[in-house]
Amino acid sequence: MTDVSDGVLHTLFRSEQGGHEQVVLCQDRASGLKAVIALHSTALGPALGGTRFYPYATEEEAVADALNLARGMSYKNAMAGLDHGGGKAVIIGDPGTDKSEELLLAYGRFVASLGGRYVTACDVGTYVADMDVVARECRWTTGRSPENGGAGDSSVLTAFGVYQGMRASAQHLWGDPSLRGRRIGVAGVGKVGHHLVDHLRKENAEVVITDVREDAVRRVLDRHPQGVTAVADTEALIRTEGLDVYAPCALGGALNDDSVPVLTAAVVCGAANNQLAHPGVEKDLADRGILYAPDYVVNAGGVIQVADELHGFDFDRCRAKAAKIFDTTLAIFARAKSDGIPPAAAADRIAEQRMAEARASR
Repeated sequence: MTDVSDGVLHTLFRSEQGGHEQVVLCQDRASGLKAVIALHSTALGPALGGTRFYPYATEEEAVADALNLARGMSYKNAMAGLDHGGGKAVIIGDPGTDKSEELLLAYGRFVASLGGRYVTACDVGTYVADMDVVARECRWTTGRSPENGGAGDSSVLTAFGVYQGMRASAQHLWGDPSLRGRRIGVAGVGKVGHHLVDHLRKENAEVVITDVREDAVRRVLDRHPQGVTAVADTEALIRTEGLDVYAPCALGGALNDDSVPVLTAAVVCGAANNQLAHPGVEKDLADRGILYAPDYVVNAGGVIQVADELHGFDFDRCRAKAAKIFDTTLAIFARAKSDGIPPAAAADRIAEQRMAEARASR
């Protein structure tokens, strides 16, 4: 036995971050597909989670990311009140150059081979049009276009859920859910972030934005000529004086040993997945008096939408479910206070309790 995947096997079988039910390695040489499908839990129902298309440096890195993301989906779906477990898929490659119809169809066949244990959707590097292709080979596909029986882009409800989490944070910290006059920094104004800015400006919040893509920044500034300013990068944003809320809405790991000590905001509430770079960061935030709204709780609007697609999509029904993120976030803060633990740990406890009860009732 070689040690090529020893770190991954340790995570899977022996670490507290493991416990996954199934990991599938997928390869189709004809199309160039290399993918990993990880199912963390099906205690609450079929695993549900998106497909990430990303140019990982190594195959081991891709497997590790799939394991981590799948585990996060179990907790997200549990906290969203969905009858779904957690799963995630990653496709190794550059979506700009390696994605093809042949590859997506091959991927769809692999998902279909799981017989409904995993339901897929969009994620970083995949879009509604891609899910339409995957669905031609796999009926357990969500995030499709309305023309193909789907709900379309889930970023609208993802942003709405983050906005509800932000309002709950304001209620908990300042006794008023209004964000009027609050200074809010949004890092990443792409698929989700620009919708979040729309909600914030409707409340007359002052918004500071940044994004690695100049066109994304320009789109927001053109749409909101008043009340929105831009800074050069995330480093400048987290140091912005007078910041009330910091909303990481790009890739994960935004809260780390370098960013937390210099963060000026009193609240962190954003759309990005896996914002905590490593265990212990949640305590660092609490020690600094920064209120953290757990990412997988507040960004669940998208998964609420794609789950509803399986039952005949109704936008108003989904929006009503996503609005409950406000109450869920407040309940987490209350549990954190009563148990004397950070909100991230409180959310984990609530999610783990729901999954344990589901397993016990089988």
